Amino acid sequence: MTWMDALLLVLSLPVGVACGYLLLLTLLSAGKAAPARGASTRKFDIIVPAHNEEVGIASTVANLSALDYPVAQRRILVVADNCSDATAERAREAGATVLVRHDTERRGKGYALELAFAQSLKDGFADAVVVVDADTHVSPHLLHAFALRLEAGAQALQAHYGVLNPHASWRTRLMTIALSLFHKVRSMGRERLGVSCGLRGNGMCFSHRVIREVPHEAFSIVEDLEYGIRLGRAGHRVHYVWEAEVLGEMVSSEKASRSQRRRWEGGRWAMTKQFGVPLLGEALRKRDGVLLDLAMDLLVPPLSYVVLGATAVTVAAGALSVWQGHLAFSSLLAAFCVASLGLYVLRGWWVSGMGLRGLVDLGRAPFYVAWKLWLVLSRPQEKKGEWVRTTREARKP
Repeated sequence: MTWMDALLLVLSLPVGVACGYLLLLTLLSAGKAAPARGASTRKFDIIVPAHNEEVGIASTVANLSALDYPVAQRRILVVADNCSDATAERAREAGATVLVRHDTERRGKGYALELAFAQSLKDGFADAVVVVDADTHVSPHLLHAFALRLEAGAQALQAHYGVLNPHASWRTRLMTIALSLFHKVRSMGRERLGVSCGLRGNGMCFSHRVIREVPHEAFSIVEDLEYGIRLGRAGHRVHYVWEAEVLGEMVSSEKASRSQRRRWEGGRWAMTKQFGVPLLGEALRKRDGVLLDLAMDLLVPPLSYVVLGATAVTVAAGALSVWQGHLAFSSLLAAFCVASLGLYVLRGWWVSGMGLRGLVDLGRAPFYVAWKLWLVLSRPQEKKGEWVRTTREARKP
């Protein structure tokens, strides 16, 4: 091995570690049988944080009202947070209990959840809270699935979060595959490892016990990621409820996708800078698998950037091989990265159910990667944690 080959291997190691992590989760992502269903006395407050959602809130409340769970053991609480429309009125008409919140300084989903959790604890009706976004439909057996885990001792839970309108455009089909990768393949792999599957912001469930122990003081634009880290540091992992799902409406236009993607990735990058390396150090000191996985989940960048890194390694290793006149040792790492990412993406496509059309849409992925790079280079500053409502294209007023 030449010194240039050794240097390339060292520089490529972060990409190799990221690909190895994704490969491990891919290999562990095989489906599991759902736990046997049984009766439960658990009571739930289903909390719907909403900001100017008058068009679709009634549909979401109607879907939640039809859940296959005893009516006497569940309530629907809609938090109409800093709304300037008729969200509160539409939610009441649909049968929800409405909490109206106006605070021009403390704005955003995290503050809405803080209010709702405090109200749930104060009322004492429920044993646990469930968070469902205002543009979402859920599986009829969602509460039964949560109750089973709570009965077994789990304190924090996450259902599978998928796409309600997968065939709206090629963007929503790619989003369906992407969420299958991040929310299903990775979550199932992490569940099999016995670590935290992570919180996704929609379809979360927390026992009253855990929100008393770890108050929901998470107010960033990715409050779910922030709270999941706080839970992990307090010794609680998030259990994956794979057999139940929440389906959220995804945007299909470039303009709306641009706004949404900037918020998500900007917020996640901020959390990575704040918690990534410190969390890794804490995990190694404590020899804590949950914290180690949470650190890896933060430090492994979005798939687009891992693909770019693997491409760079492959090009560099190929150029070095040509220059040396023989195969560079770093080419083996490049081949490993490419194979790992290929298996990961194909696994996500398979579990997404998008079929041949979705496989064809994956051909647009290079353009999607280029688009995301442009977003990174031109990203404007977002106000921390505030509501920035994405247009609901399928249900315009």
